[in-house]
Amino acid sequence: MVSDGGESGARVAEFTEESAGAVLREACASAGLDLAGAELLRLGSNAVYRLSTAPVIVRIARDTGALEEMQRAVGVARWLETEDFPATRVLGDVEQPVVIGGRVVTYWVNLQDEVEYARLDELADLLKWLHWLEEPKSLGMPYFDPFAKVWGSLRTLDGVSDADRTFLEERAGELNKAYSRLDFVLPFGLIHGDASIGNILRSRTGQAVLIDLDGFALAPREWDLVQTALFYERFGWHTRTEYESFVHHYGFDLMNWPGYPALADVRELMMTLWLGQQASAKAKSAEEFSRRVGDIRQGGSRRNWQPF
Repeated sequence: MVSDGGESGARVAEFTEESAGAVLREACASAGLDLAGAELLRLGSNAVYRLSTAPVIVRIARDTGALEEMQRAVGVARWLETEDFPATRVLGDVEQPVVIGGRVVTYWVNLQDEVEYARLDELADLLKWLHWLEEPKSLGMPYFDPFAKVWGSLRTLDGVSDADRTFLEERAGELNKAYSRLDFVLPFGLIHGDASIGNILRSRTGQAVLIDLDGFALAPREWDLVQTALFYERFGWHTRTEYESFVHHYGFDLMNWPGYPALADVRELMMTLWLGQQASAKAKSAEEFSRRVGDIRQGGSRRNWQPF
């Protein structure tokens, strides 16, 4: 379903709290939802709003070309529900996704009253379960191409110095070659695509639930393990005990695989470029982006990197 949200062909507004709020107003009106008291939880790849008058989350995608991806995410959510897999559920009585003001909007069931994340061992359990599932062909899962994302992010970087842009392009070229030489050891198949502690919530009933289904794809399963290893080994965002619980529950330690450093380098670059896309609009993002680029260039410690 598509709503132009204005004159046909009009330029899509910059993705800010104000422009996302305008889309939210129309999205709630079109779905018959009460906007009063809506709270912005996150403004990144998506603007994520929690409604106060109904247990609903409204997600507005930053990427204006995200319609196919979000159609797939809705399909994945409905399929996982048939499998009784603990994942976020779409709002069942609303046609979606919908395009409003050039932005792709989806509606989800709100799992909690206050944000609470689950544990790493629970994330490992859900990933192990997910990796055993065989997705229906009807979902049309794409193959995960990290460098399509990398080059796309580089093209859309704004407000970055020429020196930083050149360095990042050279870094991407080097890592592309290193990635092409990796010998993956885990089975190829369905992945979440952005598996980290930030995407597993504790529901009102106490159950650990996987969220953010946008990145589901077919790929080496190492991709679903690399963020947890990276967050522990380089950033210090997880303790050794937490990481060991993750390894024990999943049954494989990615850091013992020879390809781990190269895969971690690629994921680290993707995280940095994601932040760089927000640098022109947010001073905090610009500061963190500059720190990360400097540390990558100089081989510095990542222990001062801040989570976003």
